[in-house]
Amino acid sequence: MDIKKKRKILKPNAQIIRRTLVLMVACGIVAFAVLVAQLYKIQIQSHDLYQSEAVEQQVRETTINASRGTIYDANMQVLAMSASVDTVYISPVEMLKYEEDSSLIALRLSEILGVSYESIMAKWEDTKSWYKTVAVKIEKDVADQIRAFKNEYDFKSVHIVEDTKRYYPFSGLAAQVVGFVGTDNNGLYGMENYYESFLRGVNGRIVRATTSDGTDMLFTKYENYYDAVDGNSLVLTLDSTIQYYLEKHMEQAIRDYNVKNGAMGIVMDVNTGAVLGMATLPDYDLNNYSVLNEEDKAKLMELDLEEEAYQKALNDALFGQWKNRAIADSYEPGSTFKIITLSAALEDGIVNESSDFYCGGSMEVKGRTDPLKCWKSIGHGSQTLAKAAQHSCNVAFVTIGLRLGAERFYDYIRAFGFMDATGVDMGGEGEPIWWKDSVFKNPDNLSSLAAASFGQTFNITPLQLVTAVSAVANGGYLMEPYVVQKIISPNGDVLKTAEPVVVRQVISEETSEKVCAILESVVADKEGTGKNAYVDGYRIAGKTGTSENIGQDTDEYIVSFVGFAPADDPKIAVLVLLDSPSRDTDIYISGGRMAAPVVGNIFADVLPYIGVEPVYNNAENASTDVLLPNVKNLDVEEAKKTLKALGFEVKVEGSDATVNDQIPMANVYVAQGSTIILYAGEERPADKVIMPSLLNMSYTDAKSRLNALGLYIRSTGVSSSGLDTIIVQRQDVEEGTEITVGSVIQVTLIDNNSTILESAT
Repeated sequence: MDIKKKRKILKPNAQIIRRTLVLMVACGIVAFAVLVAQLYKIQIQSHDLYQSEAVEQQVRETTINASRGTIYDANMQVLAMSASVDTVYISPVEMLKYEEDSSLIALRLSEILGVSYESIMAKWEDTKSWYKTVAVKIEKDVADQIRAFKNEYDFKSVHIVEDTKRYYPFSGLAAQVVGFVGTDNNGLYGMENYYESFLRGVNGRIVRATTSDGTDMLFTKYENYYDAVDGNSLVLTLDSTIQYYLEKHMEQAIRDYNVKNGAMGIVMDVNTGAVLGMATLPDYDLNNYSVLNEEDKAKLMELDLEEEAYQKALNDALFGQWKNRAIADSYEPGSTFKIITLSAALEDGIVNESSDFYCGGSMEVKGRTDPLKCWKSIGHGSQTLAKAAQHSCNVAFVTIGLRLGAERFYDYIRAFGFMDATGVDMGGEGEPIWWKDSVFKNPDNLSSLAAASFGQTFNITPLQLVTAVSAVANGGYLMEPYVVQKIISPNGDVLKTAEPVVVRQVISEETSEKVCAILESVVADKEGTGKNAYVDGYRIAGKTGTSENIGQDTDEYIVSFVGFAPADDPKIAVLVLLDSPSRDTDIYISGGRMAAPVVGNIFADVLPYIGVEPVYNNAENASTDVLLPNVKNLDVEEAKKTLKALGFEVKVEGSDATVNDQIPMANVYVAQGSTIILYAGEERPADKVIMPSLLNMSYTDAKSRLNALGLYIRSTGVSSSGLDTIIVQRQDVEEGTEITVGSVIQVTLIDNNSTILESAT
C-alpha cells in the first residue's frame, strides 16, 4: 500500500483518540470537581451533622442527674431538698429485637403506675426509638414493684433510671418565698427560680460504645463516665419558728374577720434588713403546687363557669396563689405612712414635741373643692404632736405636710426608698405608683401633698414600707433588705456570705429616738389607736392604717399595722395587712381593731423567742399570766407551796403523798388566781366539753365561763385589768369544738372604746 495513502487512513483515527483523551480528561476533571465538592459538603459543611449521626449510631449516653442544692432556714432547718426517685422508660427497638410481649408490659406498667394502657401501647409504635418515657419521679416502693416485674420476665425493653425529686418538708410554710421547681427540676418560682444558677448543678453522663445492632459493648474501655456536679445550697434569713408565728396569727385573723382577699406579713431585723419572716396567705402546698388551695377553689366553684372560662380562671388563680404579694403588690398605705411624714418634719425642724395642732374635724386645702375631713367628724380639738399621732389625726398631719412643703416631702419620699425597688434578692418585686412631679409640686394645687401626708393617692409595696419603718427605728439608716445570708458549696464551703448594706442615712439618730417615743405612745397610751397591739412586759411602738382597696369594684378596705419592738432598743419590725375584711363579722373595720391585735400576738410570741425578756410594771404584774411549772412526782405539800407562791389556787384529788398528774399540763401560761388540780393517786380524767363563744365578753366573765367548764384562760393584747371597755375579740379554739377538760384557751383582749377604734385612716 502506498505510504501516503496509509497516512491518510491513520490520521483521522489519531484525531479521534486525541479527542477522546481530551474528553476523558475533561470528564474526569468535572467528575473530580463534583466529588471534591461533595466531599467538601460532607466533610466540611455538614461535618457536625454527620459526626453527630455517627456518634448516635456508635455510642449511647445516659444522663446522671445532679442533685439540686438544699434550701435551709436561718437555723439550718430544711425548707427544700432533693431526694432520689426513679424514672421508667421503655425501648421499642429492644422490644422488637428481643421479641418481648409489649401488651403484657403495657398492662402491668399501667396497673403499677396508674398510667393508661392505651398510652403505653401507643409508645411501642415508634419502633425506631430507644427511649419512651412512661413515668417520671416515682417513689422507691413503686419502682421496686416494676423491678420485680422486669426481673420476673427478664425484660430488656423496660428500664428504670435514677432521678431526683424536690421535697418541701414544711409543705406550705413560706410557700411564696421558697417557690418550687418543675418536672425538669428547674426552678419556676420564688428562691428556687431566682437562685436557679446556684441551685441546679451540672448533670453528668455515661457514654458507652455500642455494637452494630445497637447493644452496649461489654468492656469498660469503651465507656466514659462524667461525674455530675451537685448544686449549691442556700441558707435563708427566714427563721421557720418566726415564720410559723407570723402565719399562725395571720391565718387566725383571716378566720376571725372573714378576710376575702387574704393577708400579707413581713418580719424584719431592723438593724440589718434581714427578712426573718414573710408570708402571703392563703398559701399552698409546695409539694403539690399545681393544686389550687381550698379557699380559692371554693371561690372558683361559686362562679359556675363554662369549661374554657373555668380553665382560664383556674390558671389565673394558680398564678395568683404563687405570687408573693408582700413584695409584688402595691397598695395605698393609709395612716401607717404618717410615720414618714412625722419623721421628715421632726428631722427638718418643722415641728417638735411641743408643737400644738388644732383639729375642728376638717380644713380647707388649696386645690380642693371640698374641705379635707378628719376621721373624727367633731374634731380632736387642741393636741400636742404626740397626741396627734395617738389620735391618727388627719388634720394635724396635713398641717405638718403643708408646713414641710412639696419639695422637701418629695426629697424624703426618695430618701426613704419609696421611688425605687428595694433591691431585695428576690424575683417579682413590684413598683410603686406616684404622681408626676408637675402635678405634685404645683403650688396652686396642694391637694396631692395634703393627701400624701396621711398616706393616700399613691401606692407602695409592703416591703418598701417595713424597710422604711425599720430605718426610722434603727437610728435613721435605710438598709437593703435581703433573704439569703449564705451560699454553700456541695462540700460545705461557704461561697458567699451576705453583709448588711446601708443604702443611706435618712434621719438622725436623735430624730429616730423622738419618733420611737411618739410611736410607743400610740400603743401604750389609753387614747392611742394602736392600743390593741399592746403586750404586757414589752415596749411596742407602731401605727395603724386603714385605706381603700384601690382596684376593687366594691367598697373594700385594707387594714394594717406596722410596729417595732422594743421601742427603746428596736430589734424587729412587723407589718401585717388584711385585704378586704368582711362587714358581716360585726367588728368595725379598722387597723386599730383588726390588724393591731394580730401584730401584738406576733410580738408576744416572737420577742421571747429571740431572747427579749419582759419587764413588767406593777399593773402588769397584777394581771400577767404565769408559766405553770411541772410538779409531777413532787411531794404534795411541796407542790402546793410552789404553786401558791406563783399566785395559783390548788385543789388535790386523792390521798397519796406524791403528785402523779396535774391539770393543766406543765409549761403553759395560765391566768393568775387559777385553780390548779393535783392528782395524788387518782387518774387524770379525759372528759370532753364543748367550747363556748367568749367573743365580746369581759375578761372576768370569760374567765368564769371557762372555769365552770374546767378550762383555763390565757390572754394576750391589752392588759386584762383596768378599763371596763376591755373585751374578748378572738379565741384560739372555735365555738362548738370538743375539747379536753383542763385545756388552756388563748384569748385576745382589745379595748372596745369606740372613740379610739373608729378611725378609718
